[in-house]
Amino acid sequence: MRGVVMYTAGDVRVEERDDPKIVEPTDAIIRLTATCICGSDLWPYRGIEPADHQVMGHEYVGVVEEVGARVRTLEVGDFVVGSFAIGDGTCEICRAGYPSQCPNRQFVSQTIGTQAEKARIPYADGALVATPGQPDPELIPSLLAASDVLGTGWFGAVAAEVGPGKTVAVVGDGAVGLMGVLAAKQLGAERIIAMSRHPQRQKRALEYGATDIVTERGDAGVAKIKELTGGLGAHSVIEAVGTQESTMQAIGATRPAGHIGIVGVNYEVSIPGPAVFFSGVHVHGGPAPVRRFLPELIQLIWDREIDPGKVFDLTLPLEQAAEGYKAMDERRAVKVLLTL
Repeated sequence: MRGVVMYTAGDVRVEERDDPKIVEPTDAIIRLTATCICGSDLWPYRGIEPADHQVMGHEYVGVVEEVGARVRTLEVGDFVVGSFAIGDGTCEICRAGYPSQCPNRQFVSQTIGTQAEKARIPYADGALVATPGQPDPELIPSLLAASDVLGTGWFGAVAAEVGPGKTVAVVGDGAVGLMGVLAAKQLGAERIIAMSRHPQRQKRALEYGATDIVTERGDAGVAKIKELTGGLGAHSVIEAVGTQESTMQAIGATRPAGHIGIVGVNYEVSIPGPAVFFSGVHVHGGPAPVRRFLPELIQLIWDREIDPGKVFDLTLPLEQAAEGYKAMDERRAVKVLLTL
C-alpha cells in the first residue's frame, strides 16, 4: 500500500509500505476513504519533535475490511470513524470516559500512521464507531473531522465547562480552535470570543458561532477580553495552541473561579506558581477522549446539524502530501484533506 513517511524534519515522502494484517484478535483492518494532516503533525515537520522514518497520520475514516475473532461491535463493510488515541475500552479509565488516558493507550500517529491506504486499528471495539449507514460523499469531510479536531475542540469546550449563558474565549484559530468555537455554540454559550489575526479564519469562526473577534495577543489580548467582559474575564477559555504565550493568555483571560480547557499540545511551557495560585481558575485538559464523544458527534453530522468539514480548505491526493504539509506550515491552509 502507499503511505506517508517523514524521514526527518521537512522531508515528507509517499512510499510503499507493507499491507497491515491482523495481529491481535481485537484488531480490525480498514481501507481508508479519507485522511488528513493535523496541526500536531507540524511539530516533527518543524523539528520540534524527532522524526526518523516516522509513519504519519492519526485521523481517519474508512470501511472495515477484516476483523479479529474478538471484535464484537463491527462487521466487514461498516463505514467507521476512529479516534486518534486508542484505549482498550474495558478498563476503569475507559469506562470513566477517558480512553485517551487508558493504561494500554496507543497513539495512532506513533504506531500505525493513517496517512495511508489501509490501517490496522488495535482495540477496534474501543476505537471505532460505525456510522448509521454508508455516508453520502459530502459527509465524509465532517466525519473525518470528528476523528480528531472536532472531538478535540469539543473536549476543550467540555473541559472548560462551556454552557448556556456563559462567555467563552477561544485562544487559537487553527482547526482545533475553530472546532472549539463550533462546540461552544452547540453547548449553548451566550458569547463566543475568537482570538484571531487571520481574516479567513476569522470568517470561519464567525460562521461557526463566534460573536466577537479579538486580534490582540499576549497581555494586550488579555486586556481586550477583560474590556469585553466588564473587567472580569471569560467564564470559560479554550486553549488550542500550546505555546507559552497562549497558555498565559488563557490563564489571564479567565475570570476567577472560571475554567480553562487545555487541548493545545504544549512544549516547554512553564507556568509561574503565582499565576496559577492567585488566578483561582480551574484547569483541565490533555489528549482528547474523542471516542467518548464519537456517537454524539457522528449523529449530529449525520443529521446535518453541524458541518465541521468546512474546516478543510485544501484537498489534495495522498501522493501530494508533502505539498499539504508545506501549505499548512506556511499557513496557506488551515487543514488539508488527503484523498485516496
